[in-house]
Amino acid sequence: MSDAHAQGKQSLRAQIAALLSGWDRRIHHAVATREWPGAEPVLPRLSRSANHGLLWFGTAAGIAVLGRGTRSRRAAVRGVASLAVASAVINTVGKRSVRRSRPLLDAVPVIRQLKRQPFTTSFPSGHAASAAAFATGVALESKGWGAAVAPVAASVAFSRVYTGVHYPSDVLVGTALGVGAAFAVRGAVPTRSQLPAPGRPHTDAPALPDGEGLVVVVNRESGSAEMAPLLRDALPLAEVVECDPAELHTELEKAAGRGRALGILGGDGTINRAATVAAGLGVPLAVFPGGTLNHFAYDLGIESIQDTCRALAAGDAVRVDLGRFTPGPDGSPEPGHFLNTFSLGVYPDLVRIRERWSPRIGGWPAGVLAAARVLRGRHPLEAVVQGKRRPMWLLFAGNGIYKGVGPTPGHRHNLVDGLLDVRVVHGGRAPGWRLLGAALVGKLNRSPVHATRQLRQLRIGGLAPGTLLAYDGEVARAPEELVVDKVIEALTVYRPQELL
Repeated sequence: MSDAHAQGKQSLRAQIAALLSGWDRRIHHAVATREWPGAEPVLPRLSRSANHGLLWFGTAAGIAVLGRGTRSRRAAVRGVASLAVASAVINTVGKRSVRRSRPLLDAVPVIRQLKRQPFTTSFPSGHAASAAAFATGVALESKGWGAAVAPVAASVAFSRVYTGVHYPSDVLVGTALGVGAAFAVRGAVPTRSQLPAPGRPHTDAPALPDGEGLVVVVNRESGSAEMAPLLRDALPLAEVVECDPAELHTELEKAAGRGRALGILGGDGTINRAATVAAGLGVPLAVFPGGTLNHFAYDLGIESIQDTCRALAAGDAVRVDLGRFTPGPDGSPEPGHFLNTFSLGVYPDLVRIRERWSPRIGGWPAGVLAAARVLRGRHPLEAVVQGKRRPMWLLFAGNGIYKGVGPTPGHRHNLVDGLLDVRVVHGGRAPGWRLLGAALVGKLNRSPVHATRQLRQLRIGGLAPGTLLAYDGEVARAPEELVVDKVIEALTVYRPQELL
């Protein structure tokens, strides 16, 4: 009975396999023999362009450049990462598990056939997997870009049947594996929508529909002045003041004094100045990201002018901590403040050189040049940290605990935790390798190159004259001794409760 039962199962599996194979071949033949108007000059070229993922790498670059925002860059990176996982699975497991021969090309018109036929096995389709993985990865971060990429991805998948190099089931299974790879990447590295809502607790702030009662200050030379017309269109009742950098502090104080809320359009350094004024005068702050990185805005969940406009209309706001160092910049008796990070060591020099060269050669090349110059021949910084003298290449203090999205500090999920995220890269030879090692060890409390602590107060002393410090991208001279701590829930910032 058992042998008969086993034979019956084998026979059933064989019948199902034969049925599916028959459907596969019939559909493949139907696609090959049918005329598809307009497809002949497009689909074979599209199929070839996707070889080795070149189409998707180019698309990712286009999304990152044209999108002009962190969400677009995240979508591009996630799409490429999903593609990489899908390709690895297909090439190491998929094609070796089922060694299926390619379809015969007898029924496929010569004009459709690829000039160079693939030599790997047919099942599953690597092109379909890569297309689906990339499109799904992009869509998980940005629905808009996902909708734009999806038709191209579907066309690439269909082109593999159209050109005769795959059976339909090869494409379907490859597509499923690609989608699965994108969700696997999301499981390892959550999307922004999966992360806990940053900035709490919620607090009362005046609702300012269309910007009524809001005064927004724009730094003409911050690179964000071109966004001022968009801001005026989005908030027609708001007062928008454009000023030169030398007038920024004065205009911020005037704006905070005559408006129900203070608005600021710019990058992290400009927002830092506005936050200091807003916290000192006790007025809520509306942040409109207009810089290159916009760390503070993005950690709040604000990625566009529209996000802040929704929060203003509803009166949605949160309380956040404000980092502080005393004495302040250049030895001022007034404390300095930071929304994101404070640092000593190689980073202040890197910022100074990068800012000098970025107007001439661009931000990224200037950053590479600055890193090369700073790390070449530099000696470790000597300082007394928490009562102990030590050499170090970098001391980093974050306003809140940074969660690693990857091996290095990424985003903050809580902006009112009362803690400083302190990280030290120990001194020694080869600063470049030590900084790289610090990035790779991530959050380990102890390592040969890196240490991290969570503190409420940090005391630093024994700094040599001329030592530089950096805070939110600004650079200043450090005093011989200083204390770094936080002002708890010092600032009220508009932020929409529901992130889109």
